[in-house]
Amino acid sequence: MTARRIIPCLDVRDGRVVKGVRFEGHVDMGDAADLAARYRDEGADELVFYDITASPEGRTLDYGWVRDIARLLDIPFSVAGGIRSVEQAGRCLDHGADKVSINSPALERPELIAEMAGRFGAQCVVVGVDSRRAGDDWFVHQYTGDPAASRGAGRRTLDWIVEAQALGAGEIVLNCMDEDGVRRGYDLAQLAAARSRLTIPLVASGGAGEAAHFRDVFQQADVSGALAASVFHTGSVGIGELKTFLDQAGVEVRL
Repeated sequence: MTARRIIPCLDVRDGRVVKGVRFEGHVDMGDAADLAARYRDEGADELVFYDITASPEGRTLDYGWVRDIARLLDIPFSVAGGIRSVEQAGRCLDHGADKVSINSPALERPELIAEMAGRFGAQCVVVGVDSRRAGDDWFVHQYTGDPAASRGAGRRTLDWIVEAQALGAGEIVLNCMDEDGVRRGYDLAQLAAARSRLTIPLVASGGAGEAAHFRDVFQQADVSGALAASVFHTGSVGIGELKTFLDQAGVEVRL
């Protein structure tokens, strides 16, 4: 069995890490570089950086900032934020990112997924999906980094992840918006439904509040990685202690 990954997520705005609840009310959590170094030292398997206002503002992220983060880290990291072309993705990779994650731009132009996979390989292409329940189903949202711009994308979540996989995505990060920042556990039902439809890695996002939530999402939804933000930023869950807990629970992790 492949070791499960613990992935701190850093939502970045103007070089600062911010965190909200259900994608709203963001508060400052600290300097991005400082937090990245801390998680590297604590034993994170990889990191994810989201420039959360890039897509709503119609721009892409700062390549120089990507270069600076790459110099700091010796673990894999992915970046996201307004990447709308193969050329922009390539510049992120050239500046040191290991993966590029696309979300709203992929919804605007799904063939971007295939273009990136064809140029760089599927292993570099992550598709982020922001999903919210409506009735008995889940639906995709876009431009979620800005509450004023956030809106439904008119797609069922389970349909979109299957389409993204077919287009060449190497990994799906499923952000369960109803659980984001609430700390009551991952959306196991949605994640299990997604896992059953995919053959590529699935990373859970949204809802971690304690070590048991990570155990549950690995054991009950069979995800490849668990992404979290506020529990790590506040120090309420330490990565080293979390990995020891998971190992004792029978979940394979890199200690």
